[in-house]
Amino acid sequence: MKNISILGSTGSIGLSTLDVVRQHPGMFRIAGLSAGNNIDLLKAQILEFRPKLVSVATQNLADQLSAMLPPLQDFFILTGIEGCRRVVTLPEVDLVVSAIVGSTGLLPTLDAIRQGKEIALANKETLVMAGKIVMTAAKIHHVPIIPVDSEHSAIFQCLKGNRRKDIRRIILTASGGPFLGLSAEQMRHVTIEAALQHPRWKMGRKITIDSATMMNKGLEILEAKWLFGVNYDAIDVHIHPESIVHSLVEYHDGSVLAQMGNPDMKIPIAYALAYPRRMKADRSMFLDLTEIGTLRFNKADHEQYPALKLAYRAGRIGGTLPAVMNGANEKAVEAFLHRRISFYEIVDLVEKVMSIHAVVSEPTLDEILAADRWAKEQTEILIEERIDHC
Repeated sequence: MKNISILGSTGSIGLSTLDVVRQHPGMFRIAGLSAGNNIDLLKAQILEFRPKLVSVATQNLADQLSAMLPPLQDFFILTGIEGCRRVVTLPEVDLVVSAIVGSTGLLPTLDAIRQGKEIALANKETLVMAGKIVMTAAKIHHVPIIPVDSEHSAIFQCLKGNRRKDIRRIILTASGGPFLGLSAEQMRHVTIEAALQHPRWKMGRKITIDSATMMNKGLEILEAKWLFGVNYDAIDVHIHPESIVHSLVEYHDGSVLAQMGNPDMKIPIAYALAYPRRMKADRSMFLDLTEIGTLRFNKADHEQYPALKLAYRAGRIGGTLPAVMNGANEKAVEAFLHRRISFYEIVDLVEKVMSIHAVVSEPTLDEILAADRWAKEQTEILIEERIDHC
């Protein structure tokens, strides 16, 4: 039985992870859970899975959660980032599912690596912000990082049994989000409600907006560089509206390997939890190509999706710039979801903040975290200026 802690248990990846655990009784035990504010859902998870330790955002929420629960033996509630770090470093934990959205996931994930815990990585920001530090720590502590993102799981699987030096190109696929085919002018006027209607995947609000701007794919470009050790010239993005081919690897001999499956996150999650084995899936998970028909692919247009240009720029310059891009995007998406800025302004704000940042080329972890805070502060300043001028 594998002992698991989940960072972000009430989010979309956390819920899907618990579904997989539920479908395979006797294979996994939940040792720790962390959540943000959804204590009603967390209460239900605690009563079903009986973890030893949970973490919530604030002490007030911890007090509320404690009052909602019956007395439980050997059970503790912690708070904040320190609580998350304790959840992942429990001695009995074998694997950590890192599924918190945003920069909050970096420190707990790095702690888990330093404690020798296997990582099922869904928090792409961890590698975007501090890829060199994280991958170096994983190598030192002999920790496998198994990607949970469908695209990176696909690449990971396509690389099995092949040499990294034989890779010619990695092709990340993207659905194109809800605004595929819209002009730049049309995208100036899209609403929150429209941006949250992803045509293929059920995801949290922040990642759904990132998918609409294609910043999510931009973050995945940087994640792929660190996971698979390729340079940015060897990473392409193709629009694939059907979301059946999750990514591809092209080798120097002309062979192209692709991993395919229905657009359901439980498939890559199950692969990561049981790795290197594969678990039997429910019949509903299986792909019927005769029902799919046509599979379409188009090269992503960087003019239509300027977030991709920013991601390549951040990755190639490196240093603290990826953390700044990510931090500015987090703040801008938050502002959009609170109706403070327009959809079109999200990427525009990220670009402006990146343009005024003085890059630290070989940053420490503290400098990366400082760059993240600076980016969010600068983005907020720009948002306030725009509001004042309206």
